[in-house]
Amino acid sequence: MLKIGILLGDDIGPEVVPECVKVMKAAADRVGIRIEWSELPIGRRGHELHGRTLPAVTEEALDKLDGWIMGPIGHSAYPRNDPTWIMPPVRKRFELFASIRPVKSYPNLQSVHKNVDIVFVREVNEGMQSSIIATAGGGEFRPSDEISIGTRVITRRGARRVAREAFEIARTRQRRKVTAVHKEPVFRLVCGMFAEECRKVAAEFPDVAFEEAMVDTMAMKLVMNPQQYDVVVTTNLFGDILSDEGAGLVGGLGLAPGLCAGERHAMSQATHGSAPDIVGKGIADPYAMIVSGKMLFEWFARKNREPKAAEAARLIDRAMDRVIAEAKALTPDLGGRATTTQMGDAVVSAL
Repeated sequence: MLKIGILLGDDIGPEVVPECVKVMKAAADRVGIRIEWSELPIGRRGHELHGRTLPAVTEEALDKLDGWIMGPIGHSAYPRNDPTWIMPPVRKRFELFASIRPVKSYPNLQSVHKNVDIVFVREVNEGMQSSIIATAGGGEFRPSDEISIGTRVITRRGARRVAREAFEIARTRQRRKVTAVHKEPVFRLVCGMFAEECRKVAAEFPDVAFEEAMVDTMAMKLVMNPQQYDVVVTTNLFGDILSDEGAGLVGGLGLAPGLCAGERHAMSQATHGSAPDIVGKGIADPYAMIVSGKMLFEWFARKNREPKAAEAARLIDRAMDRVIAEAKALTPDLGGRATTTQMGDAVVSAL
């Protein structure tokens, strides 16, 4: 039995997360997976009930789960200078070190390029943004009004485990290819260490093709010929930029699902924000959240060697492909007139 948490999040979270859960339940029923679901407060709801955006009751419960689905968090609207109103530090608390962000184009949806199918795997506990997981202090400081300094942290352990995640994902895909992105000729120590660990892991996966690319060249080639890439692994800041560029190639963040994975837990969370401007209108696109749930099944399949989870993921993938191809139940941002619920229902029906 799988134990999965439901964290609705803020703004459109309570609209799109239930659609994800509905689809996951339908797929699980089809393949015979038993799931114990637990709804837990987080974000604004967590603060209303317990005085914190990540309440202790939620934190304790998550540790006992296999994974969870978390809706978008409206952190930009939270009051400033109040330590109880913060972006819930879930990635830090549970060492969710790999942000997995697929981008996929569809023939009948507007996009810069067609035939794009890339998975970006970004290390998210180190790099330039390492201050967000620091125990004390931060990654930036200003010794004088004329000087600002930022630090970049790379560890062998961090580089090695995110590289291994990328190769494990590539092994499940048809092309079986990993591209490690860095800037070793300039950042010889930090990018050098990342590249060294990627090469070591590559040697453990002789069935997966491996190449390296400079980050600036990668940015250019993504615009010109993204079809040549399969799985891309890189450091925190580079991955933050490149994965958003990838989303732009296929239609934007509405088509950008995501999974944050660790060694013991994984969290489905769409890349897009909480969209307060469309709350209550029933037009929020559930695509990214539903596909993020599919990715949680894929993670269970890889980590637990559970073929039923892999089949559940494939069912959701095929159902979503069918709904988009038929174009009868798409939300307005995808060129349709369907509501959030109607699109979710269409995916369930296609299952």
